[in-house]
Amino acid sequence: MSHLFSPLALGPLSLPNRIVIAPMCQYSSEEGRATDWHAFHWPNLAQSGAGLAIIEATAIEPRGRISWADLGLWDDTTEAAFAKALAATRRYSMMPIGVQLAHAGRKASTQRPWDHHGAQVAPDAPHGWQTVSASSQPYSKGQHPPVALDQAGIDAIIAAFADSARRAVRLGLDLIEIHAAHGYLLHQFLSPLSNQRDDAYGGSLENRMRLVLQVFDAVKAVVPASMALGIRISATDWVEGGWDLAQSLVLAKALDARGCHFIDVSSGGLHPGQKITLAPGYQVPFAEAIKREVAMPVMAVGLITEPQQAEDILQRDQADAVALARGILYDPRWPWHAAAALGAQVAVAPQYLRSAPREHAAHFVATL
Repeated sequence: MSHLFSPLALGPLSLPNRIVIAPMCQYSSEEGRATDWHAFHWPNLAQSGAGLAIIEATAIEPRGRISWADLGLWDDTTEAAFAKALAATRRYSMMPIGVQLAHAGRKASTQRPWDHHGAQVAPDAPHGWQTVSASSQPYSKGQHPPVALDQAGIDAIIAAFADSARRAVRLGLDLIEIHAAHGYLLHQFLSPLSNQRDDAYGGSLENRMRLVLQVFDAVKAVVPASMALGIRISATDWVEGGWDLAQSLVLAKALDARGCHFIDVSSGGLHPGQKITLAPGYQVPFAEAIKREVAMPVMAVGLITEPQQAEDILQRDQADAVALARGILYDPRWPWHAAAALGAQVAVAPQYLRSAPREHAAHFVATL
């Protein structure tokens, strides 16, 4: 039996297989509201045959968006728009659906990637706003500096994460992933490269982890026992003197002790000086190292593109699940093809059953 197509429990949530669709920003929202694009895009993901889809980075407040066109879940209007797109997704699929709750911090207030290469938008320009961070250092030279959050600002961020989590619960989502990776706000507090504070949130590793753990605790307090709660981290900044695997292991153990249901292990995104040697599965060793130290399931992500490659990662016990992002956008039926390649079975909408080549038909099972 294929390990990739075996069930997996993320705390209270049971997945039919170990293929996870990672969060991918669509830059297609209006003032944080999901649009018709999402009502098309999410159902398409839900027909992929993957075991879980996690909806794109979803801002907990307007200034937490990466770009002006990013998705949000911070008030009744954004919640209602989210609910409308989610209803279209749920109508024809029972795939577990999660959401990634996020705050971009100093990497906020940008153009969409296809507009001016995602350049920062000045606070006084259309579609721009003042960014915030752990300290006042900008992400890169020449950018408008963020404002360092004071204690009241930190408390408001924690409360906003909890409020967005309540909304996710009301929406009937199956899972929440807290975004503490890729150089966004929570990662900015973790890394000594971006955190130059001298208070209880800066300096020592214990202090730099404080906000992440407080956010996790606040979200956990409002999430029912039936809902899975996990986190995505960058295991390393890929910059000397920055956040690294050793510190990630300490954080992972602290989260594990708090009852975290899973950890999604990525890397990078904090500093423009990062030096990454890209290769198939280049981040898998980080997931493997963390998996050795924690009880919760671990997701591996990053240039995992071939079915046998994904199967091998799981068979070698390097991770418990694999997350695909751009590969699913390029091939939205990747799990179908993986099931055929690995001799497994995957759930397919009955409307699509007849699309299978005769030699692959036995690998498709109708789901109603």
